[in-house]
Amino acid sequence: MRAVVLNAVRAEPEVREVAVPTTPVGGVVVRVLATGMCRSDWHAWAGHDDIAFPHVPGHELAGVVSEVGEGVGRWSVGDRVTVPFVCGCGRCEWCRAGQAQVCPDQQQPGFTHWGSFAEYVALHAADTNLVRIPDEVDFATAASLGCRFATAYRALAGRARVANGEWVTVIGAGGVGLSAVMIARALGGRVIAVDRNREALSVAAGLGAEHTLLADGADIPAAVAALTTGGSAVSVDAVGSEQTCADAILSLRRRGRHVQIGLLPPIEGHPRVPMSRVIAWELDLLGSHGMAAADYPGMMSLIERGALQPQRLIERTIGLADAAALLPGFDRAVVAGMTIIDPTR
Repeated sequence: MRAVVLNAVRAEPEVREVAVPTTPVGGVVVRVLATGMCRSDWHAWAGHDDIAFPHVPGHELAGVVSEVGEGVGRWSVGDRVTVPFVCGCGRCEWCRAGQAQVCPDQQQPGFTHWGSFAEYVALHAADTNLVRIPDEVDFATAASLGCRFATAYRALAGRARVANGEWVTVIGAGGVGLSAVMIARALGGRVIAVDRNREALSVAAGLGAEHTLLADGADIPAAVAALTTGGSAVSVDAVGSEQTCADAILSLRRRGRHVQIGLLPPIEGHPRVPMSRVIAWELDLLGSHGMAAADYPGMMSLIERGALQPQRLIERTIGLADAAALLPGFDRAVVAGMTIIDPTR
């Protein structure tokens, strides 16, 4: 099969022929028909994750089951499927409770094993992790759910529990940030979107953001406080830097809730967070690490009904060669939405 291969940290990705993955016991092999590219893939390329080389990245995917391993009971060849980027073991207490996203023995395609920037990918514990794609949902839309959209959905609906009328500040209007804007609005939130890209802010406004703020050196917390009369009830860092994390936390009202979605690379050991404000104002800091397959039906139902429209977030579709060229600079890419890879191109 053709795949994007990384040979070392920050090495130039290349497209080449590699062996089709073998089918794991309890797992499946999926023919990939769409896969997303996001900042997490760049983090893997940049050496921020512990991966073994050579390596194939890619963790947001959708496709058709091509092989079924021993012990799989719920899936057959030809099934249309997607999968969360965190795949649980299917055996531990967390998986049994439907919380596979925090499984201590989790697998992550594109990180713990070869991923979906390829024509085929192996997936583990299929009966726990696979999600059936409704006929009304196309493969590109389904692939867009696996990391950014599902993470944003659980962050706002499950972790922050956004209530009708609450102000929600979303910092970062890339794929996950725009997902958060759409979802917060669908939950009844009043959204402020922040980004350094005017085009991305325009998209955020089209998705329901009531206010947009350009991150051009302005005092974002002060601007949010002025717009909301004291700060937002919920904040989201959808970028993952000390500055965006701090701005999000400092944008909260007293006893507000912050959800950290963007990965925070360590600087001098650990990222610095304004904990004095967290303590003094009794703020809640929440992590959100994807969403288990058990929680997908509610989100899929909203998509089928049209209440959520993740397909609106797809900005472009590219092939494997384009993906290889784009990955090293993806942290600097000016993208107002999601990039989807079609491995058949």
